[in-house]
Amino acid sequence: MAGITIVEIAKRCGVGVSTVSRAINDHSDINPETKKRILEVIKETGYVPNNSARNLKRTDAKCIAVLVKGITNPFFTPMIQIAEQEAENRKYALVLRHVEAYEDELDVALELEKEKRLRGIIFMGGSSRHSSSKIKQLNVPVVFATIGSEVSEKLSKKEYSTVSVDDMLESRKMTEYLIGLGHKKIAILSEGSDKPSIVKLRLEGYIEALKANGIEINKNLIRLVDKRIYSMENGYQTTKALIESGEEFSALYCISDVLAVGALRAFADAGIRVPEDVSVAGFDGQDISRFCVPRLTTVRQPLEDISKATMKLLFDIIDGESGHRHIIFPGELIEGESTRKRS
Repeated sequence: MAGITIVEIAKRCGVGVSTVSRAINDHSDINPETKKRILEVIKETGYVPNNSARNLKRTDAKCIAVLVKGITNPFFTPMIQIAEQEAENRKYALVLRHVEAYEDELDVALELEKEKRLRGIIFMGGSSRHSSSKIKQLNVPVVFATIGSEVSEKLSKKEYSTVSVDDMLESRKMTEYLIGLGHKKIAILSEGSDKPSIVKLRLEGYIEALKANGIEINKNLIRLVDKRIYSMENGYQTTKALIESGEEFSALYCISDVLAVGALRAFADAGIRVPEDVSVAGFDGQDISRFCVPRLTTVRQPLEDISKATMKLLFDIIDGESGHRHIIFPGELIEGESTRKRS
């Protein structure tokens, strides 16, 4: 079937992209029946996995890798699809590798480079700070997508590229939007990692906005999701705990739309109306934000622009047409139905 992608294979099988990737790469951490079903669908559709690059023996093999941390978040699905299509357009093979929450993505990249003949590597998600020595060990161009320009304090920005929004700035804008609606007791769902990350930047943007507006930081309103996984279940459970704590708040800002959707259900189950009783806002601008009830107020990241700019930049560097660059796209605050002026 012409034009079928790994994302479509995943949808047909009712599994995630990472599971299809593991089946193709013959990983052991996959249910045998699931693997069998995936391989049968691949055979039926005639899909040729881009990551079959492991079988390429020619010295001129054209192969790039995409490492995704947080692949359970549907935020990355359209980005993976665009990356795969752009690679195919350039006649490149693409290796897709899922990075677990506990893994260092650079360690995974270094190991992957030993296994494959790579021309370049794209990192999606994960930490916003990395070891300069590990980046220097990579012998191919690297682009960090959705991650800001300060990837390493000890490394020249001429040695790597980034394509993203300014997470701290956009998060501050969202918090100030809620303050502008009259909210002063604003809770946030974030994560508890001590490591620099995109999420930590969004938390810092929230704190900056409160301080700039003379609002005291209430640590009881900073709620950290369990296991650093951004899922609707985690959004639900963390919001449920916030409600049961009895802490007063009139707005809840979630650092991911997925968490926000879980929060909406927690409020509904508790008999709390959104936005009449509490305003809820998210971040990312995923499709789900447009179809949940009520429609979510969120910061939309221009995923198509970020994905295409990432691929073009990597290929330009590979072809010697460009040096490393740092591209920042503006986010867009989308006002949905989940927020309102505080009465």
